Amino acid sequence: MKTIDYKFKEEISKELDGFSYNYCYQCGACVSDCPAHRFMDEFNPRSIILKALLGWEDELIGEDSIIWNCTNCYNCYERCPQSVNPVEVIIALKNLTYKKTDNPMAVKSIQERVKKVGVTVLETELIKKRRAELGLPEFQQDCNADLEKLLQSDT
Repeated sequence: MKTIDYKFKEEISKELDGFSYNYCYQCGACVSDCPAHRFMDEFNPRSIILKALLGWEDELIGEDSIIWNCTNCYNCYERCPQSVNPVEVIIALKNLTYKKTDNPMAVKSIQERVKKVGVTVLETELIKKRRAELGLPEFQQDCNADLEKLLQSDT
């Protein structure tokens, strides 16, 4: 039988700069409009919060963790009646995973793309067309000098 891991709960609270996730009463509002849950039944923000409340690190931290399926859409943030902000808890768990283990290969490839070209998504002809339709300026991809400054200030 698993017990509550208060040490891991404290790590989450430090990463969040607070303990607001303790106010979750498991209503499920965060699940109702979650796009990740819509396409993947096993992804459930409510159960992720419950595991965080119990401090079940082994089920939340790691390269294969379900947390990496969160789209960071913030729907749960807007829906939560207790201001628990499940997406913030999930982001904190991702940060803890990075500190303790490593990111999944998909995240690593995005990191490398940002370092190389300064963006997470490469511009396609469809993106160019859509930006023009929306009256948006052309996508600027020559931001490597600014990116280098940011990366150097982080170390």
